[in-house]
Amino acid sequence: MHAKTIPVLWGCFFLWNLGISSSQTTYPGIKARATQRALDYAVQAGMEMIEQMVKERNIPNINGSESLEFLKVDYVNYNFSNIKINAFSFPNTSLAFVPGVGIKALTNHGTANISTNWEIKSPLFQDAGGADLFLSAIYFTGIVILTRDVSGHPTLKLQDCYAQVSHAHVSFSGELSVLYNSFAEPMEKPILKNINEMLCPIITGEVEALNANLSALEVLTKIDNYTLLDYSLIDSPEVTENYLDLNLKGAFYPLENLADPPFSPVPFVLPEGSDSMLYIGISEYFFKSASFAYFSAGAFNVTLSTKEISNYFVQNSQGFGNVLSRLAEIYILSQPFMVQIMATEPPVISLRPGNFTLDIPASIIMLTQPRNSTVETIVSMDFVASTSVGLVILGQRLICSLSLNRFRLSLPEPNRSNIEVLKFENILSSILHFGVLPLANAKLQQGFPLPNPHKISLVNSDIEVLEGFLLISTDLKYETSSKRQPSFHGWEGLNLISRQWRGKPAP
Repeated sequence: MHAKTIPVLWGCFFLWNLGISSSQTTYPGIKARATQRALDYAVQAGMEMIEQMVKERNIPNINGSESLEFLKVDYVNYNFSNIKINAFSFPNTSLAFVPGVGIKALTNHGTANISTNWEIKSPLFQDAGGADLFLSAIYFTGIVILTRDVSGHPTLKLQDCYAQVSHAHVSFSGELSVLYNSFAEPMEKPILKNINEMLCPIITGEVEALNANLSALEVLTKIDNYTLLDYSLIDSPEVTENYLDLNLKGAFYPLENLADPPFSPVPFVLPEGSDSMLYIGISEYFFKSASFAYFSAGAFNVTLSTKEISNYFVQNSQGFGNVLSRLAEIYILSQPFMVQIMATEPPVISLRPGNFTLDIPASIIMLTQPRNSTVETIVSMDFVASTSVGLVILGQRLICSLSLNRFRLSLPEPNRSNIEVLKFENILSSILHFGVLPLANAKLQQGFPLPNPHKISLVNSDIEVLEGFLLISTDLKYETSSKRQPSFHGWEGLNLISRQWRGKPAP
């Protein structure tokens, strides 16, 4: 009996663990997919970035002391200043996905032309002048591994780095340039050797410097005075043969409460596509969490005065006077009035193919304050306003706008045929259409920030509403005009002749 019980217990334990693990599965609110076209553009943009970096950045001076055995000189103090990369070319550069690993970078047949001023001092002589260093047959390969840290920031790691420069040619200028150039070839070999030893550490240092910038990114962004938006990675990026997927939290929170909303995201699958550089899927959960967060923060409560409403009605052909006369017809009002609209529940989001709707359950209270008297309630009723959501991308933001589809008072059906009720419903519908929605759309113009790389704009964007999520298909454009001071991490310690990072102190 005991022997039969053990397998049963193990089976129950296995099923329990399976249930627990499945219930704890976290699905993203936003998915971002980079295709091979994005990598191909990254090569082009990368060259532009390097070119801008070379123009803007001053490379630190390189100095130290070396013994030149082939000249029988014990030591020579040297200083290379005004170092400039005048030209470079990497004609055969590519980026490719490595499934389950990362992104492989490869370049060969690269060249670079570097100029510098130099000054040398030794017990026997001292001199100064200029020099040009031409590097050719530059080869590099490495794999960039993409993961996430504990706070949801993306992190990069360089793996399998191999870099080699096959040829170097030094040309000196100055009074004794003919003499120096005759000894240039023996100097080229140690220069070439030490450049090759330093390239991978320099590149690795650049990746580490980039990681420091990535870790400083704000994955929890304040949208306005009501909400925060969480863009953190919920797991490590997924790399396949054709694309890279990023799964982002994509959830809104009230400023004062970072607890998750009382509903969970559901899984959704991006359709296969390779025509665009980037695909962004924004799930229904993203908008539902925004609805819940703004409702919890009280953002859907609006109070409008007669003057505020009239500012919108006078711009409409019906005119505010017509509406006011209709109100007077029913209530015989002569006093200024106010309208209070309060959402009674979070607005209901619905994403269906080709259709994005927002249903707003709310109550409306019309108030008046006779002279020398307290505020009096004219009428208070519940209603549901059904709106369509228009979408457009401006810059790096998703802009939404609301248009009223249907307005319906929450009344028993027999009362709906009452002529006074119908008149009042039309009046409130007009107030909502011409008074409230313009205010809401004005606030919506600030939009929601979309996930995109630093200084990269979204261009040729298209938005499609699918079942349960929005699909944004877009290309990317690097903003070359943006000022940036990139790091040249490692150059300040590069010693072209010795194997050390720093030159030896002069005697």
